[in-house]
Amino acid sequence: MLITPTKIIIISMFLQVFLTFTVMIIMGRRRFAAAHKGDIPLAAFKTMQLSQAPDNVQLASRNFENQFEIPVLFFVVCLLGLYLQATGWFFAANGALFVISRIAHSWVHLTSNHVLTRFRLFVLGSLFLMIQWLTLAATFI
Repeated sequence: MLITPTKIIIISMFLQVFLTFTVMIIMGRRRFAAAHKGDIPLAAFKTMQLSQAPDNVQLASRNFENQFEIPVLFFVVCLLGLYLQATGWFFAANGALFVISRIAHSWVHLTSNHVLTRFRLFVLGSLFLMIQWLTLAATFI
């Protein structure tokens, strides 16, 4: 099986989707466990007012929300690059590195939640994504 930049991009997109579903499952399990223990009243789920939920539940919820923020720009740049046939190894590598940074960011966020490490991973991933956008833009300038 020949690995091409296109395959790297598509695999990266699938990994980002898999990360989102994984975080969703973690969030659901944490919410269910907290509700089962009585840490969250069931009524709180009617309006999703979970501000009184334990920290691990709030972290998982916030991380899940994160998956619909900057990763949206990743999906757009990848789809646009594929559509315009303006991708190459550099573009694909930066996309893969972005997803790896997002996986690491989620790992830190959902485990130790070391803020400085999490911030550095966010900045690193943002740089990879910015490079992807600049690479795509450079093909048209």
